[in-house]
This record gives sequence, C-alpha cells and structure tokens, in this order.
Amino acid sequence: MRTRLALSLALLATAFSCACGSTTKKPQSPLKIANFALESKLLGRQLYEVLVTPPGGGANRPLLVFLHGYGAAPSDVLSPAFVSALRGLGKRAPVVLLPEGDVGWWHDDADGRWGSYVLREAIPAALARSGADRGRVAIGGISMGGFGALDLGRIEPKRFCAVGGHSPAVFFPHSGDLHFAFDDRRDFAHHDLLRLARRRSPYDAPVWIDVGARDLLRPAATALAHELHADGADVSFHVWPGSHNGRYWDAHFARYLHFYVLSCAR
Repeated sequence: MRTRLALSLALLATAFSCACGSTTKKPQSPLKIANFALESKLLGRQLYEVLVTPPGGGANRPLLVFLHGYGAAPSDVLSPAFVSALRGLGKRAPVVLLPEGDVGWWHDDADGRWGSYVLREAIPAALARSGADRGRVAIGGISMGGFGALDLGRIEPKRFCAVGGHSPAVFFPHSGDLHFAFDDRRDFAHHDLLRLARRRSPYDAPVWIDVGARDLLRPAATALAHELHADGADVSFHVWPGSHNGRYWDAHFARYLHFYVLSCAR
C-alpha cells in the first residue's frame, strides 16, 4: 500500500507547460506570472514562489493560496487547464499564490516549519506584492497540498474565506503510510483531521472536498467529508470518475476556482 500511495502521490511531480495565450479571435491581456524569491526565516532557506495576477492588477481581488502536491513545484500547478479556468473567470479572477513546499507536507515538524511559513511569510508577502484583499484569502491544494490546505484552514479558521482539498492526502490512524507524511504518531495526532473533525467542525468557512472514484485516498477523504457534514459544517463533497493524476484535476479546475470565487465574493 505504501509503495502504491507513494507512486500515486508522486504523479504530481509531472511538469505541465503554461499555456497563457488566448485561443479566441479577440486578443486578451495575458495573466502576469511572476516568480519571486522569499527568504524564509522560519525555514532558514530561500524559497521560490509564483504569483499569478489577472489582467488589471491584483488590487482588492481575493487571494487564492494553492498548495502543490508531493514532489511537485509551484509552477507545476499551472497546467493549460488551470490557466484556462483562471482566465475564464474574467474580472472575478483571484490573485493566485503558489508557494514552494518541497516535500514538507505543509505542517510544522522536524523537517521544518512548513505550515507557519505559509501563514506567517508566504501569504503576507503575496498580499504586499499584489495588493489583494487581506480579508478575502482562500486556501486549497492537491493531494499533499489538499491535506495542507485543510490543516492550515482549521488552524486559522477565521483567516480564510474558503478551504479546499482536492484528492486530499488524509489518513486513517491505522494507515501504514503515516511515516510517509509525519515524523511519528505524535506528529500525526496533532494533524489528524478525522479525529479533530469528530469533536466539532474546525472550519468557519465553506469547505470543498473532492476525490476520484478510483483514488486510493478516497476512503479517508470520504470519512472526513461525512464527519464535517455531521458537525453541520458547510461542506461540499464530490466523487468523480478518475484516479490520482493530472487528468482528474485538469477536468475539474474550473469547478474548483468557481467555488473559491463564489465563497469569497463580497
């Protein structure tokens, strides 16, 4: 199981080319895709972030923080399908921050303070650079990033206007793959989303969870969605055909972005 899961998660490392040009007859202003270096004091290293700003600039737009999966890079999120979906939102499009997460699983552990870096350094840097609305920040992600978004969304529930986990890497306590993502069982216990959801919903904002019907991570993601629903949380849960790969996410990026924009609308 661990080998199969690792292979499934590693599919996120496949690079996508960025198709930013328009296919319509009427010329459109391109998205501004900028790379910037962030000197992280929390991690003690330089990280490379990607900031995507729609035509017209980022002032007063919502900010979507979108976390990549295991073994991927920020730019890997920018598949043609993602870019097309973002452009399709027109004037409603958010600024998108794609932080670098390496294989840190987006939480604080012995490997580094990956969760704190996103909350304390990456998001403030993106807001300062873009002029986006600090009162309308959404967070989402794929696989490892889906777990990270759900975890950070519950740590600071009042900070986010929407939280999304797309094929999120959620684990049962008995999973043999815990050491793939966590230092030990104590580390896992601090971030056990299923256990935390059984107490009460840790989210103030709308939550989205989706997973492929053939995804090995489907059972735990389904259990989490059901727990949140039982808590009375505003949760949208979807199971669609497909597995844990780029083809699945590309098919649904437009739905994902629509959820974030709708949830964070004024």
